[in-house]
Amino acid sequence: MNIKFFNIHHLDLAPSNAFLYTSHMARENLKNFGFPRWGEYGKEHDAEPVKMCDYRGCNEKGSHPAPKSPHTPQDRWYFCQRHAAEYNRNWDFFSGMSDEEALKFMKDEEASSSDAFAGSRTFEWGGAEDENGFSRTEIAALDTLELDTDTDADAIKKQYRRLAKAYHPDANPGDPQAAEKFHAIQTAYDVLKVKSFAPSA
Repeated sequence: MNIKFFNIHHLDLAPSNAFLYTSHMARENLKNFGFPRWGEYGKEHDAEPVKMCDYRGCNEKGSHPAPKSPHTPQDRWYFCQRHAAEYNRNWDFFSGMSDEEALKFMKDEEASSSDAFAGSRTFEWGGAEDENGFSRTEIAALDTLELDTDTDADAIKKQYRRLAKAYHPDANPGDPQAAEKFHAIQTAYDVLKVKSFAPSA
């Protein structure tokens, strides 16, 4: 077999041009390696645009979508993994809602689902816990029951019974505000009784 070796030094090229020439030859050989023999895979396609992280000053790829608002879930931010995690930690689904609206939403969500875990899904939107171990949702429930976060299961149960008795529709016939408050109190207690310290229903 007669093998001929190509000596780059025989070309009349400056050292930098010689390097460029060999780099070009290597690229061409790689393009035509394997199948198809007629050219590079995907050669006819343009480069695809890359979405960058929406966090100010971040230069990472924004491959993790996150809703801008709970009311417009189709509008999204795009974050890198680190900033998506930070955004999720600070996300408050109930932002802009009153305590009663948040509790009503949770009650409606639970009632409209046949899934036994609907409640636990809703509670996840409550956000991170505070120093006393209460989520934002649970703090809203405590506010509805007129309690602070240093409370315990017995105090919650006693306060629930007191308020439920005061706002019960039988004690306030024809009073829609009392009926609404009664339902908010029931929902608040439903939220709080699932905590580990809380008494069973």
